[in-house]
Amino acid sequence: MKTRAAVMYEHNQPVVVEELELDDPKENEVLVRTAASGVCHSDLSVVTGTIYYDAAVALGHEGAGVIEHVGRNVTGFQPGDTVILSFVSYCGNCRMCQMERVCLCQTYDVPRGFLLDGTYRLHNSSGDGILQMARIATMSEYMVVPEQNLVKIDPHYSLEKAALVGCGVTTGVGAVLNTAKVEPGSTVAVIGTGGVGLNAIQGAVLAQAERIIAVDIAEKKLNFAKNFGATDVVNAAETDPVEAVRELTDGLGVDYAFEVIGNPKTIVQAYDMVRPAGSAVIVGIAHHASEFSIPAQRFVSSEKRLIGSFYGSCQPRVDMPKLLNLYTEGKLKLDELISRHYRLEQINEAFADMEAGENARGVIVFN
Repeated sequence: MKTRAAVMYEHNQPVVVEELELDDPKENEVLVRTAASGVCHSDLSVVTGTIYYDAAVALGHEGAGVIEHVGRNVTGFQPGDTVILSFVSYCGNCRMCQMERVCLCQTYDVPRGFLLDGTYRLHNSSGDGILQMARIATMSEYMVVPEQNLVKIDPHYSLEKAALVGCGVTTGVGAVLNTAKVEPGSTVAVIGTGGVGLNAIQGAVLAQAERIIAVDIAEKKLNFAKNFGATDVVNAAETDPVEAVRELTDGLGVDYAFEVIGNPKTIVQAYDMVRPAGSAVIVGIAHHASEFSIPAQRFVSSEKRLIGSFYGSCQPRVDMPKLLNLYTEGKLKLDELISRHYRLEQINEAFADMEAGENARGVIVFN
C-alpha cells in the first residue's frame, strides 16, 4: 500500500515529505493508521545527527492511531483498537524486563531503524529501503510496527492528546516520579522548558514538590512553565542559573535538578544546582559524541547523585494508561500542551517553530 511520510535523506537538510510503498505486516507486526504525531526535539535530533541514523529514515516517535490489520501470531490486538506507539521494543522476559526496567531491554540486537527481523517495511519510488525512527515512524500516514511497541488505550480518548503520552509526557513525568522518586515538600529545578521539561514540571506538581524552579533562555517558554506549575523562573540568558537557583534556596541548592536539554554545560549546571546528597537527573539526549566532566573528589565528598533517565524509566503498558487517567481526573494537562496543529507537509515549519521556542508542543494531525 501507499503512505506519505516525512523522510530525512541528508543530515541538516530539509525533511522531504513523499509517498512511499509500505509492505504488509509480517509475523507479530501490526498495521496502524496514524491519527497524530507530536513534533519532539528528538525528531530534529535525528535530522541533525545528534541521534544518529543512517539516511534515509522516516521520522516520528511520538504518536497514536488505530489498528487496521494484524499479522500472524499477534496476540492482544485486533483491527479497530486505539493505540499509543511506544518508542521502545521490549520482550518482557529478559533480566532487565523482569526487573521492571523494560526501557533497558537487551533482547533485540537489531540495527537502529530496522524492524525486529532486520528488514525494511518502507521503500521509496527507487526501491530503496527506508528506515523507521524507533521502529515506528509516526510521521507517516500508516505504520507497520512490532506489536511490542503498542499500548492499547480506551477508544474514548482524543488520539491527538494520547499521542503526547507516547514520548514527552511519559519521559518528563516519569523522570520525576519513576527515576528520581521526588518526595513531597522537595525543591526541584528543571533546566529546559520545552515539551519534555514542561512535563517534568507537571511531574513535580504531581509529586507535591514545594518549590519548582524553571530555567530557560526563552521568556515565552518560561511563561509556559508558569502555566504548568513552576513557582519560580530563571532566565539563564540574563543571570547565572546556578547562582540564581542557590539564591532561591537559601544558598543550599535544590533537592532535585532535571536537565532536559542534552547539553554538557547544562548537565554540569544541574549537578552544581543540587544540594549535598541531592540528585541531578539527566533526561536530555546529548550528541552521541558529547562528554562532560565534574571534579572527582567533590563527587565523593558531596554525596550528590547523578542519574540518567531514559523514557521516564517507564513501563509503557502500565504507565501510559495511568497518565491518561490522571488527565481524565484533571490532574495532568494535555490540552494545554498543544500550541499548534500542523499538516504533514508543514514538518519543516514545525521544526523551525520548535527551535524558536514558539510551541509547548506542535502536533501533526492526519485525516
